[in-house]
Amino acid sequence: MRVSDHQLAMTTTDAEIAALFPPDFLWGVSTAAYQIEGATLEDGRAPSTWDYFATLPGKVYAGETGEVATDHYHRMPQDVALMADLGLKSYRFSIAWSRVLPTGVGPINARGLDFYERLVDALLEHKITPFVTLYHWDLPMTLHERGGWLNRDTAYAFADYAEMMAARLGDRVDHWVTHNEPWCNAFLGYGTGFHAPGLEDMQSAINAGHHLLLAHGLALPRLRALTSPTAQVGITLNVSPVYAADAQAPTLQGVEHKDVIQNRWFLDPLFKAHYPETLFSSLGVQAPPMEADDMALISAPIDFLSINYYSRAVIRGSTQNASYEEVNAIEGSEYTAMNWEVYPSGLTDILVRLHHDYAPPRLMVTENGAAFPDVWDGEHEINDSRRLDYLRSHIRAVGDAIAQGVPVHGYYIWSLLDNYEWTEGYSKRFGIVYVDYASQRRIIKKSGHWYASFLAL
Repeated sequence: MRVSDHQLAMTTTDAEIAALFPPDFLWGVSTAAYQIEGATLEDGRAPSTWDYFATLPGKVYAGETGEVATDHYHRMPQDVALMADLGLKSYRFSIAWSRVLPTGVGPINARGLDFYERLVDALLEHKITPFVTLYHWDLPMTLHERGGWLNRDTAYAFADYAEMMAARLGDRVDHWVTHNEPWCNAFLGYGTGFHAPGLEDMQSAINAGHHLLLAHGLALPRLRALTSPTAQVGITLNVSPVYAADAQAPTLQGVEHKDVIQNRWFLDPLFKAHYPETLFSSLGVQAPPMEADDMALISAPIDFLSINYYSRAVIRGSTQNASYEEVNAIEGSEYTAMNWEVYPSGLTDILVRLHHDYAPPRLMVTENGAAFPDVWDGEHEINDSRRLDYLRSHIRAVGDAIAQGVPVHGYYIWSLLDNYEWTEGYSKRFGIVYVDYASQRRIIKKSGHWYASFLAL
């Protein structure tokens, strides 16, 4: 964290930070189905790409899977009661596509959908606003075997799935996200092989990314037709502001290249109805196959853009060739257990930039948090002061963006619970609630107690 950020956070009281936000601001936490639910073989759920990918040798830390995770499928009522005890206003969760539609298409698995019906009802009973993400990377394996996101038909299957969920939950859910971080699914899943399904082909990444965007566009009218007139529909992107380490021409070129791939790949189609001019040449690929009305569907107006922010990118170009590197050790900066720099000002900067360059009617921060080594004393205490400072300074950064006129309407911590952190398995903890995986006991961390007290102001 920069000294100025730290000083600003430390010299501002919680009450002064809280005063930066409107009364109807949505304060919450986020989770994802595969990371917390477990019960992967129960009540008719079928395997997803992550069930398959997690079993591949060398892909996930210690070969760990989400088979049990934090057992939220069985402990949901207690977890919702815990959210209520923390004073949360909203809960963002994802639906496991293969739990409600085991083959990815109809008919609905009633036992699977019943879990989400009960979850939504429990949240509303505790006056917690449900915030539904329809897709958080766990594609049903049956659809993957038919080509997955390389197959245009998957986009239509997703739209059908979205319609079915809206038909059953749309009378109670007013906040819908189509996709979580499609960049990760496309680039890491199809381009580098770092995530499920594990392909390593950049042309496939571009093609998958297009079909993910198309699925979003196809789902929008279906969701709106079956939800209330006040319902809001959007998409969640992982974004990162990109800064230059120096003013040299190769560095500035590297900044542009990184921004195109990291941010504009999905932002420009959604808001400007075209891909960035240099995207395909930068990746050495061809444009994806598309039909005449694809971009009109993809760029249809959304009610909000939600972003997930964890850190920034700092780029240094090479004077010897056209390459550049991302600077990962900045003097004076603090880093999380994920080796991500703590940089709150980057959240302000990216929110302001999105408002100025793309003008979504509303912005939401749907993931923000940090992994640190948490030590449980075996009883009731986890003193995670570094996470508390991280959250406090980033909440202040959101307030700074609002003060500059950015229409931010919600902030969600990643995450409610320590959980299955994808390729990191259970080795990294992001939760404001500690989970002892052996017993599945939940213990609120110091950061969780702080968040509860902040929300009570």
